[in-house]
Parts: sequence; structure tokens; C-alpha cells
Amino acid sequence: MADNSKILLSGDETQEAIQIDPKVLEVILAIAAEKVDGVAAMRGNLKSSLSKVLGREDRGKGVSVSLDDNGDLIADVYVYLNSGVNVPSVAAALQKSLKRQMVQMTDLELADINVHVVGLVFPEELTESDATEELFPEDKED
Repeated sequence: MADNSKILLSGDETQEAIQIDPKVLEVILAIAAEKVDGVAAMRGNLKSSLSKVLGREDRGKGVSVSLDDNGDLIADVYVYLNSGVNVPSVAAALQKSLKRQMVQMTDLELADINVHVVGLVFPEELTESDATEELFPEDKED
């Protein structure tokens, strides 16, 4: 998950500062990632699975934000992609979208965005009853 340290935003004109918890950044990035075409789902963990069972939603699942030794932000994004998509194209679109969203929402720059494709999601197969209905339609009498 995220580091326990806070990320400090400081205004140029004033000496006031704003602290942002990295979990907030994870939520921003996860919501933006889910909206990219080709992304089927975000990878969850035990905590997000338990939250879902309890009726809560973990919006930051699948994203980890950390600071490197230089103080730069690094995001790791874990996604499931739809089958049949061009993986490098979707990954590039993810990086572009997340970078843009982070700047728009917080005015912070991401140094690196690492996209980890965890798996592919295939469309559900037709059930046997659906196939039977399509193959043998009932004749209607006039």
C-alpha cells in the first residue's frame, strides 16, 4: 500500500502548506484507471475483498503510490485488461490518463507510472439455454 508519510503541497505565493495522504492519490488514480478503454478491473487484495463483503468499496484498490529516494512520486498500477486489446496501447493510454489526472487534481507530477497487467478478462460464454433458444426458435402461428 502507500507510505505512511504525507505528501506536502506548498503554495508559491504563500507559506501555507497542504498535506495529502498517499491513499487519496491512490483513489484518484484508481478511479481514472477504471475509465480507460480496455481496462476490465483493478486488482484487489484481501482488505478490498473483505470491504466488498461488508458492503464497502475500496476505491484505491490496484494502485500503490510511493516516494522514491529523490522525493519523486511513483505509481504502480495493477490491472486486468479485456481480452483482444492491444496491451502496449492500453498501457500507454493508462500512463497518459493517470499523469493528466494527477496534475489536474493535485498539481503533482508523477515521475514514473508502472503498469502491471495481472490478467485478461474474457467475455462470458453463452449458457446452454441461450444457445438452444437461438438455434431452435419457436414457430409462431398466425
